[in-house]
Amino acid sequence: MSDIVIKAENLGKKYTIGHQAERAYNTNFREVLMRGMRSLWHKTKGFAKGEPVIQGDSMEEFWALKNVSFEIRQGEAMGIIGRNGAGKSTLLKVLSRITEPATGRVMIRGRVASLLEVGTGFHPELTGRENIFLNGTILGMTRGEIKRKFDEIVAFAEVSQFIDTPVKRYSSGMYVRLAFSVAAHLESEILIVDEVLAVGDIKFQRKCIGKMSDVSGQGRTVLFVSHNMGAVEQLCSSAILLIDGRISSRSKNVLSVIKDYVFVNDSNNFSCCWENPGTSEFDNDYFKPLRFFFSDKDGREISQMPIRNDHDIWINIVGEVKKMDPALYFGIGVFTETETFLFGSMFFDGHPNVWPEVKIGINTLKCRLPKHTLNEGVYKIEIHGGLLNKEFYFFPGTNNPKIFLEIKGGLSESPLWLEKRLGLFAPVLEWTN
Repeated sequence: MSDIVIKAENLGKKYTIGHQAERAYNTNFREVLMRGMRSLWHKTKGFAKGEPVIQGDSMEEFWALKNVSFEIRQGEAMGIIGRNGAGKSTLLKVLSRITEPATGRVMIRGRVASLLEVGTGFHPELTGRENIFLNGTILGMTRGEIKRKFDEIVAFAEVSQFIDTPVKRYSSGMYVRLAFSVAAHLESEILIVDEVLAVGDIKFQRKCIGKMSDVSGQGRTVLFVSHNMGAVEQLCSSAILLIDGRISSRSKNVLSVIKDYVFVNDSNNFSCCWENPGTSEFDNDYFKPLRFFFSDKDGREISQMPIRNDHDIWINIVGEVKKMDPALYFGIGVFTETETFLFGSMFFDGHPNVWPEVKIGINTLKCRLPKHTLNEGVYKIEIHGGLLNKEFYFFPGTNNPKIFLEIKGGLSESPLWLEKRLGLFAPVLEWTN
């Protein structure tokens, strides 16, 4: 018998979006009346055809999924990644049979346990105990099966003290802990988890990753949607990248798919120099970035990559300070290819005596990245900043000004280090005996 448990063929999901026309201030009574009659006619016609009633003067078709085809085998842990709005959650809802596809079909062998959003499948008026039995019944489990797993579910979720409390009184973290525990412990063949684990604390997220790894090791299938690329790389044996509702890449080499995801919007801007395009995207009341680039010890701009790791390099931020505030700060964030945030640095890192003077007008702030800091590879460096403890203007993970650093060679003065070193950093430490 084939070990394929999920097979999707040309899946498509279409939504109809209504748009409201801009209203003129001098609209007369007759125009308002005619518009209302046209709107009523469209709604009545749609209702008669069994179509959803859409508000608006004009309609637009939006394909959340288009021609999506793939196969998933038993025991496979697949990561589904993509930007917000790429169609990830829509795909999981189709696979969970929450919504019907507009085109194509999907074949699923086995029972599916889904955790798509906080409180999925829970009734707020019922207690935690009652919801465990309700969820298990929905998944097709017998009462005996649920009772066998009950203590294990409660212990994993760490909610034993509140198990007989209505879940409407649970915090969002408690909700997620119990919902994940139910989905992971009841004996479904397929476990589907959306980005809800981000609600839980770091300790519980690690616990969940370990549990999903155990589930996959037991021969059950896991579909995992997350923006945490480290978790996807750790857990998944294959990955799919969705862009605008279509599969852009799929591979058992999870790292290669992650790289496609991280750099998908930067493919035409994989540059070691950034200049303000003149749009309002990076404007604020205090600081406007103008240029962002690397330079060498003599101040010459570095325009070619890769570079060796045996020389210091300087990171330069040129920007206009439009208004002063004691809380104003800016600096850099350094990310790996898999979007792991390695470290950040701000101009106030050192003692106040050595802080650079920032003044109204054009400023060029430089920081030195010492040689032998990073390992071989490609790194993204972003501008971060804002008003300390008040407001972010360039927040980690958003569309900030960015440049890319590629390092190859020069890892050590030792003749034994001929290849890339292990780990993310490559410091040359001093040894004595």
